[in-house]
Amino acid sequence: MGVWGDHVVPRLADRTLRSPVISELRAEVCAPLRGRVLELGFGGGLNIPWYPEAVTSVAAVEPSDVGWGLSERRRARSEVPIERRGLDGQQLDEPDSAYDAVLSTFTLCTIPDPVAALSEVRRVLRSDGVLCVLEHGLAPDDRVAAWQHRLDGIQQRMAGGCHLVRDIAELVRDAGFEVTRLETSYLEGPALARPWSYGFLIAARPRAA
Repeated sequence: MGVWGDHVVPRLADRTLRSPVISELRAEVCAPLRGRVLELGFGGGLNIPWYPEAVTSVAAVEPSDVGWGLSERRRARSEVPIERRGLDGQQLDEPDSAYDAVLSTFTLCTIPDPVAALSEVRRVLRSDGVLCVLEHGLAPDDRVAAWQHRLDGIQQRMAGGCHLVRDIAELVRDAGFEVTRLETSYLEGPALARPWSYGFLIAARPRAA
Protein backbone atom coordinates (compact mmCIF):
# COMPACT_ATOMS: atom_id res chain seq x y z
CA MET A 1 0.00 0.00 0.00
CA GLY A 2 3.00 2.31 0.31
CA VAL A 3 4.10 4.68 3.04
CA TRP A 4 0.74 6.44 3.26
CA GLY A 5 -1.34 3.29 3.59
CA ASP A 6 1.12 1.31 5.69
CA HIS A 7 2.28 3.99 8.12
CA VAL A 8 0.06 7.08 8.03
CA VAL A 9 -3.46 5.61 7.74
CA PRO A 10 -3.18 3.36 10.84
CA ARG A 11 -2.02 6.32 12.94
CA LEU A 12 -4.77 8.59 11.60
CA ALA A 13 -7.39 5.94 12.32
CA ASP A 14 -6.08 5.46 15.84
CA ARG A 15 -6.29 9.19 16.51
CA THR A 16 -9.63 9.96 14.85
CA LEU A 17 -11.56 6.91 16.11
CA ARG A 18 -11.07 7.50 19.83
CA SER A 19 -13.33 10.51 20.39
CA PRO A 20 -15.64 10.47 23.44
CA VAL A 21 -18.70 9.90 21.23
CA ILE A 22 -17.15 6.92 19.46
CA SER A 23 -15.85 5.58 22.77
CA GLU A 24 -19.42 5.52 24.06
CA LEU A 25 -20.46 3.54 20.99
CA ARG A 26 -17.56 1.14 21.54
CA ALA A 27 -18.80 0.50 25.07
CA GLU A 28 -22.27 -0.29 23.71
CA VAL A 29 -21.14 -2.60 20.93
CA CYS A 30 -18.78 -4.52 23.23
CA ALA A 31 -21.36 -5.10 25.97
CA PRO A 32 -22.67 -8.48 24.65
CA LEU A 33 -19.18 -10.00 24.29
CA ARG A 34 -18.39 -13.09 26.32
CA GLY A 35 -16.00 -16.03 26.48
CA ARG A 36 -13.53 -16.46 23.64
CA VAL A 37 -13.68 -13.45 21.33
CA LEU A 38 -12.29 -12.99 17.83
CA GLU A 39 -11.75 -9.34 16.93
CA LEU A 40 -11.48 -8.41 13.26
CA GLY A 41 -9.37 -5.35 12.54
CA PHE A 42 -7.93 -5.02 16.02
CA GLY A 43 -5.98 -1.89 15.05
CA GLY A 44 -4.54 0.00 17.99
CA GLY A 45 -6.68 -1.84 20.51
CA LEU A 46 -9.18 0.95 21.07
CA ASN A 47 -11.83 -1.53 22.18
CA ILE A 48 -9.75 -2.97 25.02
CA PRO A 49 -11.14 -0.69 27.76
CA TRP A 50 -14.67 -1.76 26.87
CA TYR A 51 -14.32 -5.55 27.03
CA PRO A 52 -16.82 -6.77 29.65
CA GLU A 53 -15.78 -9.07 32.49
CA ALA A 54 -17.37 -12.02 30.70
CA VAL A 55 -14.60 -11.97 28.06
CA THR A 56 -11.94 -14.59 28.82
CA SER A 57 -9.60 -14.13 25.83
CA VAL A 58 -9.27 -12.20 22.58
CA ALA A 59 -7.80 -13.42 19.30
CA ALA A 60 -6.80 -10.34 17.32
CA VAL A 61 -6.85 -10.30 13.52
CA GLU A 62 -4.79 -7.30 12.42
CA PRO A 63 -2.94 -6.98 9.09
CA SER A 64 -1.00 -3.84 10.00
CA ASP A 65 2.22 -4.15 11.99
CA VAL A 66 1.95 -0.42 12.73
CA GLY A 67 -1.57 -0.86 14.07
CA TRP A 68 -0.47 -3.80 16.21
CA GLY A 69 2.42 -1.75 17.53
CA LEU A 70 0.10 1.10 18.47
CA SER A 71 -1.83 -1.32 20.67
CA GLU A 72 1.20 -2.41 22.71
CA ARG A 73 0.61 -0.20 25.75
CA ARG A 74 -3.12 -0.86 25.75
CA ARG A 75 -2.52 -4.60 25.58
CA ALA A 76 -0.02 -4.37 28.43
CA ARG A 77 -2.69 -2.80 30.64
CA SER A 78 -5.38 -5.31 29.70
CA GLU A 79 -6.48 -7.98 32.15
CA VAL A 80 -7.80 -10.01 29.22
CA PRO A 81 -5.25 -12.20 27.38
CA ILE A 82 -4.86 -10.91 23.82
CA GLU A 83 -3.04 -12.82 21.08
CA ARG A 84 -2.48 -11.84 17.46
CA ARG A 85 -3.95 -14.74 15.53
CA GLY A 86 -4.14 -13.65 11.92
CA LEU A 87 -3.53 -11.02 9.29
CA ASP A 88 -6.49 -11.52 6.96
CA GLY A 89 -10.13 -11.56 8.04
CA GLN A 90 -11.09 -13.07 4.69
CA GLN A 91 -9.17 -16.28 5.49
CA LEU A 92 -9.16 -17.19 9.17
CA ASP A 93 -6.84 -19.96 10.26
CA GLU A 94 -9.25 -21.02 12.99
CA PRO A 95 -11.38 -24.15 13.51
CA ASP A 96 -15.13 -24.17 13.04
CA SER A 97 -17.30 -22.99 15.95
CA ALA A 98 -14.26 -21.91 17.96
CA TYR A 99 -15.52 -18.56 19.31
CA ASP A 100 -18.32 -17.35 21.53
CA ALA A 101 -18.31 -13.88 20.00
CA VAL A 102 -16.83 -11.88 17.13
CA LEU A 103 -16.23 -8.13 17.27
CA SER A 104 -15.70 -5.87 14.26
CA THR A 105 -15.40 -2.09 14.58
CA PHE A 106 -14.64 0.13 11.59
CA THR A 107 -13.28 -2.85 9.68
CA LEU A 108 -15.96 -4.09 7.29
CA CYS A 109 -15.71 -0.78 5.44
CA THR A 110 -12.10 -1.56 4.53
CA ILE A 111 -11.83 -5.34 4.05
CA PRO A 112 -11.61 -5.90 0.27
CA ASP A 113 -14.14 -8.75 0.35
CA PRO A 114 -16.53 -8.26 3.29
CA VAL A 115 -18.71 -11.15 2.09
CA ALA A 116 -15.79 -13.56 2.44
CA ALA A 117 -14.90 -12.11 5.83
CA LEU A 118 -18.44 -12.48 7.18
CA SER A 119 -18.63 -16.02 5.80
CA GLU A 120 -15.49 -16.84 7.77
CA VAL A 121 -17.00 -15.20 10.86
CA ARG A 122 -20.10 -17.36 10.42
CA ARG A 123 -17.89 -20.45 10.22
CA VAL A 124 -15.80 -19.82 13.35
CA LEU A 125 -18.68 -18.56 15.50
CA ARG A 126 -20.62 -20.96 17.70
CA SER A 127 -24.27 -21.50 16.85
CA ASP A 128 -25.24 -19.62 20.00
CA GLY A 129 -22.57 -16.96 19.52
CA VAL A 130 -22.91 -13.24 18.88
CA LEU A 131 -21.49 -10.94 16.20
CA CYS A 132 -21.06 -7.32 17.33
CA VAL A 133 -20.44 -4.64 14.69
CA LEU A 134 -19.82 -0.89 14.82
CA GLU A 135 -19.38 0.61 11.39
CA HIS A 136 -20.05 3.52 9.07
CA GLY A 137 -21.59 3.09 5.66
CA LEU A 138 -24.30 3.84 3.15
CA ALA A 139 -26.80 6.46 4.32
CA PRO A 140 -30.54 6.13 3.59
CA ASP A 141 -30.88 9.74 2.43
CA ASP A 142 -30.62 10.04 -1.34
CA ARG A 143 -28.64 13.29 -1.34
CA VAL A 144 -26.10 11.99 1.18
CA ALA A 145 -25.84 8.65 -0.59
CA ALA A 146 -25.22 10.39 -3.90
CA TRP A 147 -22.28 12.25 -2.37
CA GLN A 148 -21.01 9.01 -0.85
CA HIS A 149 -20.93 7.44 -4.30
CA ARG A 150 -19.13 10.46 -5.73
CA LEU A 151 -16.53 10.46 -2.97
CA ASP A 152 -16.06 6.71 -2.62
CA GLY A 153 -13.09 6.40 -4.96
CA ILE A 154 -11.23 9.26 -3.26
CA GLN A 155 -12.03 7.77 0.14
CA GLN A 156 -10.58 4.42 -0.86
CA ARG A 157 -7.35 6.00 -2.07
CA MET A 158 -6.92 8.29 0.95
CA ALA A 159 -8.15 5.98 3.73
CA GLY A 160 -6.52 2.64 3.01
CA GLY A 161 -9.34 1.12 0.98
CA CYS A 162 -12.21 2.37 3.15
CA HIS A 163 -15.59 2.42 1.38
CA LEU A 164 -18.45 4.84 2.03
CA VAL A 165 -21.21 2.94 0.22
CA ARG A 166 -21.48 -0.43 1.94
CA ASP A 167 -24.81 -1.31 3.53
CA ILE A 168 -23.43 -3.04 6.59
CA ALA A 169 -26.73 -4.40 7.91
CA GLU A 170 -27.51 -5.95 4.54
CA LEU A 171 -24.06 -7.53 4.35
CA VAL A 172 -24.51 -9.08 7.79
CA ARG A 173 -27.94 -10.48 6.92
CA ASP A 174 -26.73 -11.82 3.56
CA ALA A 175 -23.93 -13.68 5.34
CA GLY A 176 -26.40 -15.82 7.25
CA PHE A 177 -26.99 -13.80 10.41
CA GLU A 178 -30.17 -12.75 12.15
CA VAL A 179 -29.84 -9.15 13.28
CA THR A 180 -31.10 -8.87 16.86
CA ARG A 181 -30.16 -5.24 17.38
CA LEU A 182 -29.77 -2.53 14.79
CA GLU A 183 -29.26 1.14 15.55
CA THR A 184 -28.45 3.64 12.84
CA SER A 185 -27.80 7.36 13.02
CA TYR A 186 -25.54 10.19 11.99
CA LEU A 187 -22.92 11.33 14.44
CA GLU A 188 -23.45 14.86 15.65
CA GLY A 189 -21.70 17.41 13.51
CA PRO A 190 -22.03 19.57 10.39
CA ALA A 191 -24.12 18.40 7.45
CA LEU A 192 -21.00 18.40 5.27
CA ALA A 193 -19.66 15.48 7.33
CA ARG A 194 -22.69 13.26 6.74
CA PRO A 195 -21.13 11.15 3.95
CA TRP A 196 -18.67 9.92 6.58
CA SER A 197 -20.81 9.94 9.70
CA TYR A 198 -23.73 7.56 9.10
CA GLY A 199 -23.23 4.62 11.42
CA PHE A 200 -24.50 1.14 12.20
CA LEU A 201 -24.44 -0.54 15.61
CA ILE A 202 -25.36 -4.20 15.18
CA ALA A 203 -25.69 -7.34 17.25
CA ALA A 204 -26.45 -10.53 15.32
CA ARG A 205 -26.54 -14.28 15.75
CA PRO A 206 -26.06 -17.09 13.25
CA ARG A 207 -29.32 -17.85 11.49
CA ALA A 208 -30.56 -21.38 12.03
CA ALA A 209 -30.14 -23.55 8.95
